[in-house]
Amino acid sequence: MLPRSLTWVTAHDGARLVGFVNIAWDGGAHAFLLDTTVHPDWQRRGVGTQLVQAGIRATREHAGVEWLHVDFETHLTAFYAACGFTPTAAGLLRLHP
Repeated sequence: MLPRSLTWVTAHDGARLVGFVNIAWDGGAHAFLLDTTVHPDWQRRGVGTQLVQAGIRATREHAGVEWLHVDFETHLTAFYAACGFTPTAAGLLRLHP
């Protein structure tokens, strides 16, 4: 498991890794869906949705976590909405210009 990860989920075609999602945790009420990745040959087949849903289920089982956050590019809005996420406003600060 990666440091500060609550869990991670993988998808395989036999021994070949075709998808991955990581859930990081701040140690309190907030967890973060990170690094959702699906190999291009496996995209648009439901693999990403299954990975995200498995990550959500695993996060719900962890006592104390109340919120699951995800940041994503605009073209993924419909995907994450279909997974149950609600868009929110968030702040961003560039640390190094």
